[in-house]
Amino acid sequence: MIRPCPFTAKSPRRWPKSWLPTFLLGIVAASRLGIAQTPLAIEDQVRLHQLQWIGTHNSYHIAPHPRLEKWIALAGKSILEGIQYTHRPLQEQLSKLQIRQLELDVYADPKGGLFSKPIGAAMAGASSDAPDLDPNADGAMDQPGFKILHAPGFDYLTRVATLSDAFEQIREWSDRSPGHLPVLVMIELKESSPASAGVSLVPFDRQLLQQLDALIHASFPRQQLLLPIDLKPEGVETIRDAVLQQGWPTLAQARGKLIFALDNEGSWVDRYLDAQEDDRQKATLFVSVEPTHPMAAWMKRNDPVGQFEEIQSLVRRNFMVRTRADADTRQARSGDTSRRDSAWASGAQWISTDFPEPDPRWPDYWVAWPDRQVARWNPLHPPAHRSPIRWEPKIEWSGASKDATETLGR
Repeated sequence: MIRPCPFTAKSPRRWPKSWLPTFLLGIVAASRLGIAQTPLAIEDQVRLHQLQWIGTHNSYHIAPHPRLEKWIALAGKSILEGIQYTHRPLQEQLSKLQIRQLELDVYADPKGGLFSKPIGAAMAGASSDAPDLDPNADGAMDQPGFKILHAPGFDYLTRVATLSDAFEQIREWSDRSPGHLPVLVMIELKESSPASAGVSLVPFDRQLLQQLDALIHASFPRQQLLLPIDLKPEGVETIRDAVLQQGWPTLAQARGKLIFALDNEGSWVDRYLDAQEDDRQKATLFVSVEPTHPMAAWMKRNDPVGQFEEIQSLVRRNFMVRTRADADTRQARSGDTSRRDSAWASGAQWISTDFPEPDPRWPDYWVAWPDRQVARWNPLHPPAHRSPIRWEPKIEWSGASKDATETLGR
């Protein structure tokens, strides 16, 4: 006997009651995210590894003051040229330039004041006629806690002095930008300097590593964080297994969240993971490891030319990769876009640059998607459809600082 289809007009039967709550929840969730109000909207289904974003390298960095340049040049012309770039404040990068990956270099300063009087400032003659040579004009460097700068002796100028202030700025932007795509915040821990620092740097011991995790959790509510353990559903043994089986979370699951990652590799990874109180997989930071590691989910491959095939292999297996479109200002000075183009084609999800907008000195080079889009489809994970996607709700942001571009091009 052939039974009539339960959902045709001729059938007296109705949809099962269980579909209604799910349907309504889908509408409510989509509404809150600012996306198309359908239970299976395209945006809901996109997984993070299927996208690409632009990020910034040393996102806090301000180029050395002209009075410092002659001293830095003594170490080599290329050394000076490699650090002659300046980024906008963090919130402006996120709002105006659509940056979705930041990188912060962090030093430990548990007593405070370690970086208040850099040797470079003294040699360059910091005085009232050159107040921007002083990294501690507002007293922030005197506070105990983690500090953000590139090199303590001479390349010390920074958009934000303390890690806690940087987190506050990021959280404020995130709170005012509901439905934004997730932001990767890379943290590079530093306890040595390539040049004379003029101070004794503090090593990161177990206690300091735990304090770093504690600061992240104190600065952001749990629902605002995407942690490694969030990738692993119940019944899957490791985070790596989860990534290989289903990839990263969907866009709907990750909107409005921050992802934190340890920029350091090698022995640093074990030092950080050994500092976890119980389960390594419950760490706060993603770690860059080999694809066979149980924690493998995200990794750095900074050379998109020499590591092009390796990056593509990782991306095809659902891993997330960060690479660099340029380094040491070389590409900007020459206008050579070949490395940038390789980074785009590699499929690396986060592509970092020192030039997210043209520099007045070298206006022919920058790294951004057309029309300053916040993201694009990953070329290694093309969509099964061609429907346009509204990546983020329209965000009106008025938090720009007055000195946004004062030092750009220095």
